[in-house]
Amino acid sequence: SSCYFYMVFVPVYILILAFTIVIEYVAGIFLEKTTGKKRKLFLLASLIANIGILAVFKYYNFLNDNLTLFLTGFRVDNPVPFLSILLPIGLSFHTFQAMSYTIEVYRGNQQAERHFGIYALYVMFYPQLVAGPIERPQNLLHQFYEHHRFEYQRVTDGLKLMAWGLFKKVVIADRLAGVVNTVYDNPFEHQGLSLIVATLFFSFQIFCDFSGYSDIAIGAAQVMGFRLMKNFDRPYHSKSIHEFWGRWHISLSTWFRDYFYISIGGNRVSVPRWYGNLFIVFLISGLWHGANWTFVIWGALHGFYLVFGILTKNIRGTLARQLGLDGMPRFKSLLQIFTTFGLATFAWIFFRAKTVSIAFYIITNSITGLYRDISALMQHAPWKL
Repeated sequence: SSCYFYMVFVPVYILILAFTIVIEYVAGIFLEKTTGKKRKLFLLASLIANIGILAVFKYYNFLNDNLTLFLTGFRVDNPVPFLSILLPIGLSFHTFQAMSYTIEVYRGNQQAERHFGIYALYVMFYPQLVAGPIERPQNLLHQFYEHHRFEYQRVTDGLKLMAWGLFKKVVIADRLAGVVNTVYDNPFEHQGLSLIVATLFFSFQIFCDFSGYSDIAIGAAQVMGFRLMKNFDRPYHSKSIHEFWGRWHISLSTWFRDYFYISIGGNRVSVPRWYGNLFIVFLISGLWHGANWTFVIWGALHGFYLVFGILTKNIRGTLARQLGLDGMPRFKSLLQIFTTFGLATFAWIFFRAKTVSIAFYIITNSITGLYRDISALMQHAPWKL
């Protein structure tokens, strides 16, 4: 069923998924059997295979385009050809899920799966194959061995969650998308309030779109008796960017934390390097979302937010005490939530804009256009008559 689901998109791309599955299946067994340097070589080979697939299908033309721009500066033609290929659906998600398996086997946290069919199902389990949640082998693999009996409450709860996800996607996200697309696809025809409204709408559109899909995926799995991890937890209720990333796309943020951030040293290094580690993780996270400089800047902004928040923690605490905010906990919480939402919404401009120049146009004209709108309104105010 999962194979059929995947092949509805582009049938031949099932071969890419099959290649990933075979490589990781074999690598897992050898990782469990071998010791010493050979284990590292097997892990490295499996990671290179997965990252290589991502590099070819998702980043090849992006890198080649930037190479062309670089060579153009020296008046040299780029001899490397561009590829006319369609990005395989869900490639980033099932690649990361496969990588988590080999890393966990390497770390000794997961036994290598000997049943090829079970492992293949772990990688391509259709409810979360396209857009997550990105599952860990410890949570999902054992569930394929369990007998799942029909339970009325579990099935109806799963269907309700699917219906709620569908409502968020079709009723809310798709309706907001109509306004967002009108403005962001033709930004130079808009200014001021219309740009601001479209940006605010996109904040809720992307949340309802993505979390709606996650609800459908988790609910569909629940109907069949499988438990997938929670992927969103009211992220716009966050009081800081750090908390935001503990609530937004949880399966991805924890993946980067456990497999990348900790591997490069995490916070167990000098303070400057710690800040650098945080920033690098968010840069890579931005690039993971899309092969465009807009996504890199989006990730860099969140990395800057996080580092800046750490650097100014004591200053903000002192300022809050001096302003008497500690004596108004509800107002302080609302202020923190509003500020975090504003920062996230500002970053979404780069996520949604087609180019960096368009993103900056939206930012500048949101401010200047709003000023002009307010000025025009003031000139025609009733007290002016």
